[in-house]
Amino acid sequence: RNQRAIRRLRTQCERAKRQLSTQTSVSIEIDALHDGHDFNLRMSRAKFEELNMDYFKKAMEPVEQCLKDSNLPKSAIAEIVMVGGSTRIPKVQQLIQAFFDGKELCKSINPDEAVAYGAAVQAAIVSGQGSAEVQNMLLLDVAPLSLGIEMAGGMMQTLIERNTTLPTNKSQDFTTYEDHQTFVDIKVYEGERGMVKDNNYLGKFTLKDIPKALRGIPKIKVTFN
Repeated sequence: RNQRAIRRLRTQCERAKRQLSTQTSVSIEIDALHDGHDFNLRMSRAKFEELNMDYFKKAMEPVEQCLKDSNLPKSAIAEIVMVGGSTRIPKVQQLIQAFFDGKELCKSINPDEAVAYGAAVQAAIVSGQGSAEVQNMLLLDVAPLSLGIEMAGGMMQTLIERNTTLPTNKSQDFTTYEDHQTFVDIKVYEGERGMVKDNNYLGKFTLKDIPKALRGIPKIKVTFN
């Protein structure tokens, strides 16, 4: 494959996506994209939304999960702040607004600056700098996904639940799966699915020199700190 051509095409598609946030149609034109052939395409916002509707709907899942985790009704949400460049896409804004029963979105905050602003506040608190107002803020860091290890049969055993306040320390006792087992591979995953194959693999470590014994007798304490 022509990696340079793909890179050029992706760059122009990204530019077109940004332009469609403020325009109803755009042209993608690339000279000599591949083997001397030019590329020309007229893309409307309606066609862009049609092509990406599955992605837009999938993006709503974290919103629904966030509201579920908060145990709050939609009516209790005071402000809906859009953060990140993709929140400029009109269809995304429409879906969010419809989800919250037509509530107006807060657009007074620059989506690109919101994350940087939050990081600056966090840095000020950690370093002890800034005004008293900043120092009195309470920011909680939480685990965005559950953390656990792989069990027999590929099952996910969660040790730290999603949204647990950090730092934290969780321990659980495990044992061997086979008789006379002398080592154990402890594979760490993050995610919410019951099977590890459906979650994100983070890494593993091997516990060696386990005294030989019948399965179920050795006690292995796994601690996430």
